[in-house]
Amino acid sequence: MAKWGQGDPRWIVEEREDGTNVNNWHWCGRQGGAAGGGLLPGSGEGRPAGAGVCAGPQGRGGQGTRGPRSSSAAGRRARPPPQLGSVLGTERDATSWSKGKFQDLLVGIVVENDAGRGEISELKQVEGEASCSSRKGKLIFFYEWYIKLGWKGIVKESGVKHKGLIEIPNLSEENEVDDTEVNVSKKKGDGDILKDLMKTAGTAKVRQALGDYLKALKTEFTTGMILPTKAMATQELTVKRKPSENTLQVQASSPVALGVRIPTVALHMMELFDTSVEQLYSIFTVKDLVQKFSKSTAVLEAEKGGKFQMFDGNITGEYLELLTNKKIVMKWRCRNWPEEHYATVTLNFVPTLGQTELQLDCKGVPVCKEENMKFCWQKQHFEEIKGLLQLTPPNG
Repeated sequence: MAKWGQGDPRWIVEEREDGTNVNNWHWCGRQGGAAGGGLLPGSGEGRPAGAGVCAGPQGRGGQGTRGPRSSSAAGRRARPPPQLGSVLGTERDATSWSKGKFQDLLVGIVVENDAGRGEISELKQVEGEASCSSRKGKLIFFYEWYIKLGWKGIVKESGVKHKGLIEIPNLSEENEVDDTEVNVSKKKGDGDILKDLMKTAGTAKVRQALGDYLKALKTEFTTGMILPTKAMATQELTVKRKPSENTLQVQASSPVALGVRIPTVALHMMELFDTSVEQLYSIFTVKDLVQKFSKSTAVLEAEKGGKFQMFDGNITGEYLELLTNKKIVMKWRCRNWPEEHYATVTLNFVPTLGQTELQLDCKGVPVCKEENMKFCWQKQHFEEIKGLLQLTPPNG
């Protein structure tokens, strides 16, 4: 590293008041230096600019290009290499996040007309990858997917049920979503009415969901990848906490985007309980029962706008909607989540034969807390409630 004031002209650095590394700046070949393939100081051997000097957070070392991706789907193309002489930045792998997003957006799509009803019931196969790179303050997206979905439907007049597949052979940045190929097939037999329904209305909804995925990839997933520059830092932005409220008051001298968007995911879980709807609903709204299954102190105001605290204050929130024995909607957060961030949790109580199905939908869960959220509901709610029900009389 050169001494201050004696830097090599090939280093590109932006002055920052807070001294933060700007978008993971790297060694770069420039005019008059080793543009496109200069010698590293003291290395004695040529190396393409940007290759291996700073590996970045992904630890890619001297990886200037990517080979073809490993996938069973034919025709996978190699990721284009970065241009020589460019400043390489942060790369974030969106593959795992994308698979969860496809599950949330595609499974459950329903189409219906006078002749029948069809629903996408299963995400059977997902192959491919997605990533986002930050280079010179710009975001570059790469994604290529093969997706196979299962659908089922029923013909209204006859009541006959049918099943089939939907295949999306190539969702990539090379094609517009509206031009993405969507193939619909059906198992042998009658039911072409349903196949036609899925090919028309179903295909339209699938493409709409794929468009929603791309919007989320380019906004929700990329939060924090572009660090503010000196020009942004000069905008006066102050954050004050009102002493009498648990909210933030933000003041800015110019119209800027306030706050930090947190990458989030949505969760959907279902569980069957051997009890009545009334009993299960009361377990979530009666303080004594909440304290029994949580084995901790709780504070509950089970009414619209009422606050709640569970597990000794580790979980807090507010009731947004309560439909007795049918539905509960809550603002919900865990103590270790980012400050002032809440998820929206919806509980639907569905009576079945001798049981109650609890449908849980969570929106706005921080990506980094997804597994913790699943564990919290499965282990600390569902399983503990089942244990309580074994000890509680039906009318208890």
